[in-house]
Amino acid sequence: MTYQEPLSQKAIAISISESPDMAALGLGPEHLRDAMAEIARHLLAMGARLVYGGDLRANGFTELLFELVARYRRDADVGDARSAIVNYLAWPIVVSKPAAEMRGLVDELAGLAELHFLDRQGGYLAPAALDGAVHPAVSDADWAVALSAMREVLTRASDAKIVMGGRTEGYKGRMPGIAEEALTALEAGQPLFLLGGFGGCAREIAVALKLFPQPASPPSWTGWNVFGRFDGAALRNGLTPEENATLVRTVHVDEAVALILRGLLRQAKPAAGVA
Repeated sequence: MTYQEPLSQKAIAISISESPDMAALGLGPEHLRDAMAEIARHLLAMGARLVYGGDLRANGFTELLFELVARYRRDADVGDARSAIVNYLAWPIVVSKPAAEMRGLVDELAGLAELHFLDRQGGYLAPAALDGAVHPAVSDADWAVALSAMREVLTRASDAKIVMGGRTEGYKGRMPGIAEEALTALEAGQPLFLLGGFGGCAREIAVALKLFPQPASPPSWTGWNVFGRFDGAALRNGLTPEENATLVRTVHVDEAVALILRGLLRQAKPAAGVA
């Protein structure tokens, strides 16, 4: 009999960015980073692969995720040599870096992470295609098209998605990144775990899904109204309405981790033939 980790056949997307109202909630940036670290660590321990759309900023969330994967190796099944993380890079990110730097990063992360370079429409770019390429300046319209394409690719590559934080101003793309990540999951019927306790865009999506009380002044960012088509039942994440209500409100990382794993394991059981 071959032992199989509970989530070894699952690819879980983590979507996170800075939240503008952490201080108002009595929290700091470290709380969001700690949440990401603990969620990623537990998923890796249960065999899951992590899916991420990064921007390669110094000291950013992408760098943190790479460090976590290096420190906490994925508990893979016997014979499963796949990388622990699949990182998608949107076209504007790809063309902002020298080709030699990108190739060096691929070599550096070999065995830990797969880097996938995407073109403007979300198609795959071979690393060799970056050599000698001359790219025009990237416009706001280019950003919007490329980021939407990357998020569609990321959603198709994952079995569930976790979103938290998210700036609601100064973002690139057709709507805040966390909002578009959540929307692509909802539209695809993909299990979505929504952590609103850290504020930001994720909290405002929870409001739109009627999981938080409606504030006196509704959010003003582009695309907020589209979430009115959904409610808490659209999350499809294996949690009860009461459990989702707790997940979107909690600031306790251990509680959030326990709920996310509970939902994922409930959904993994039928696929594994467990009654």
